[in-house]
Amino acid sequence: MGKRKKLAAEARKAALKTQYFAKLKGCPSSPRKMRYVVDLIRGMEVNRALATLKFASKAAAADVEKLLRSAIANWEQKNDRKAEDGELFVTRVFVDEGVTLKRMRPAPQGRGYRIRKRSNHVTLFVDTKKD
Repeated sequence: MGKRKKLAAEARKAALKTQYFAKLKGCPSSPRKMRYVVDLIRGMEVNRALATLKFASKAAAADVEKLLRSAIANWEQKNDRKAEDGELFVTRVFVDEGVTLKRMRPAPQGRGYRIRKRSNHVTLFVDTKKD
């Protein structure tokens, strides 16, 4: 690894130490379905986001709720204290496409239809509101 690349990698690592996030990798639902749920909570206060996810009718909401609880726990661990009500907000959240499993389904006249089982990666950042 070159010196410039190494310095850039160290700068990225140092920046991640001051951010509070959680990642969910390889979640077995399509990214499009997950983005519907993620768009519901973007920018919300965490307690309100947890309530929204608890009563959301989408199956992906349970995975995002668990991820949000993990991000809150990460914030509490790094700051050595419990989060107060109204203190934490979902600052950034995004969904990336994961690995696609390709399967074949029998079709008429000896053909086969392709089934694509998609997965996704979700990254969720929480932080206090900046004045």
